[in-house]
Amino acid sequence: MNPDEKKRRAAEAAMEFVTDGMLIGVGTGSTVNHFIAALAAWRGRVSGAVSSSEASSLLLKQAGIDVADLNSVGGLELYVDGADEATRHLQLIKGGGGALTREKVVAAASQRFVCIVDDSKVVDVLGRFPLPIEVIPMARSLVARQLVKLGGQPVWREGLVTDNGNIILDVHNLEILDPPALESEINQLPGVVTVGLFARRPADVLLVAGDEGVQRIDR
Repeated sequence: MNPDEKKRRAAEAAMEFVTDGMLIGVGTGSTVNHFIAALAAWRGRVSGAVSSSEASSLLLKQAGIDVADLNSVGGLELYVDGADEATRHLQLIKGGGGALTREKVVAAASQRFVCIVDDSKVVDVLGRFPLPIEVIPMARSLVARQLVKLGGQPVWREGLVTDNGNIILDVHNLEILDPPALESEINQLPGVVTVGLFARRPADVLLVAGDEGVQRIDR
């Protein structure tokens, strides 16, 4: 089965968590795009969506789904998003698409976080995928020096400006043995907006699509 078909199956499996009248948190990325396509058939049955990126907001509006501002609503029942890496403890690396800060905000506002991935994203130890960190521009070099001290090799993702007007450092060659501790440590560095580790608030459900179908892993 090709990777795109796996992504589509994982996304469609997440529809079982959607109920009538629900306001849904929607993430960003190629797998989530399949979820938005599936959600389009429900556009008259869901009350709307809170989006983690301008790109997803555009797709939702094109699908006829109302996009709400998080500040104007209470909490969310459901958040659906993908990941660049996931463990079977449901800890994640996210931010390959540059939307990690808004993704983390929407995840924190949601009662249930359903993560949808294909089986190539599942790892035993996080860190093979470079860890994205959103940083305010003036702190780029300062933060990079601190990340070197932590054993990583930070690379500025040139040409990308986040929806928040910041830059991304991708940290290579980290073996992340204690994701919650590293998440806290990096978040404390002055100039860091947020780090793409989702370990202190991991996913609640991981849907993994492989050749044999979609496996569900609960926290």
